Amino acid sequence: MAERRSPFYGSIVGLGATMGRVGGDFISAKYYSGIADEHLNTRANVGVQDLSTMGKMDIKGPDAEALVNHVMVNDASAMKPGQVRYSTVCREDGGIMDDLTVFRLAPEHFMLVTGSVNRLKMLPWLLHHAEGRNAYVTDITAAIAFPTIQGPCSRQLLKVLVSDTDLDGLKRWSFTSGRIGETRVLISRTGVTGELGFELFVPADEAAAVWDMLMRSGRDFGLKPYGVLAMFTLGLEKAYPAHGIDMDESRTPFHVGLDRWIRFDKGDFVGRDALLKVREQGLDERWTGLILDGDRPAETNARVMAGDKDAGVVTYSDHGYSLGKVLATAHLKLPFTAVGTELSIDIDGTPTRATVAPMPFFDPEGLRLRV
Repeated sequence: MAERRSPFYGSIVGLGATMGRVGGDFISAKYYSGIADEHLNTRANVGVQDLSTMGKMDIKGPDAEALVNHVMVNDASAMKPGQVRYSTVCREDGGIMDDLTVFRLAPEHFMLVTGSVNRLKMLPWLLHHAEGRNAYVTDITAAIAFPTIQGPCSRQLLKVLVSDTDLDGLKRWSFTSGRIGETRVLISRTGVTGELGFELFVPADEAAAVWDMLMRSGRDFGLKPYGVLAMFTLGLEKAYPAHGIDMDESRTPFHVGLDRWIRFDKGDFVGRDALLKVREQGLDERWTGLILDGDRPAETNARVMAGDKDAGVVTYSDHGYSLGKVLATAHLKLPFTAVGTELSIDIDGTPTRATVAPMPFFDPEGLRLRV
């Protein structure tokens, strides 16, 4: 597969990042100073990550709303311009193709921000469902740089950097426009760290200058860049399921606790009948949080045991640096999902105790998102 580079590639390499394939055919930063340092700095101060690898699908036309509403489980018709919605996109059998964010730019104009890898399948999927509709789908990923600024100092930093906007009044799950220097940017109060945070959409040909201004202004606020590996550990603490890790096309939104985003009352959409059947029949497993003894994470796909019984499978395990504990998520059979249940996972040949814990592990009330 051909290698693609983000508009921030040169700036990131200049900071000494360890690079690698992080999304589809893109190469970007895996880490900079170290995962723990990047993780803890984002919780304490402010971090910036290059998410330009994520797909951006522009959808316009009189039938844009109908198309978006048909492919997503959430309700696009309830959105006003300036609002963002989270949603899954499912197959006819209810399996999750991707989880994404939907931006309503205007009455007949939407943008979908897809997963980095899933961008490659979401474009043909959208084009297929656009057939016969007066709606036009364009992959604008390469035209838009996408830095995310996350952490308790993120608003303070951006208020110094951004003009022509009211960041104090910007609510979560909404967006506005502003200016950094002479560059017009779209600013969204969204992110996957569990912190106060903002995502910026920047014209690719002006991205390098914006990155430089961000890094200069950020010195006064403790800004450090973080890579995809710290993004995963931050998301793990908040129990944000990741596509390709915790969910895929073999599982439905019910399997990973995302059914609260399904709007069955909006009418027909792809996968509706299959998802109704799952709701009626119930599940025999649940996506569950575990706290592990010791200091070594479990391997992905490691079996979770209850004595000599197979209780389920690990989806992801890593250090919860904010908590000083090793965490894991797993798909567990229902008899073994009660909080406090003690299970076992083999880690490098050693049976290790894993205790079922409430999710999210960190800031369960979401107070850090509400500031």
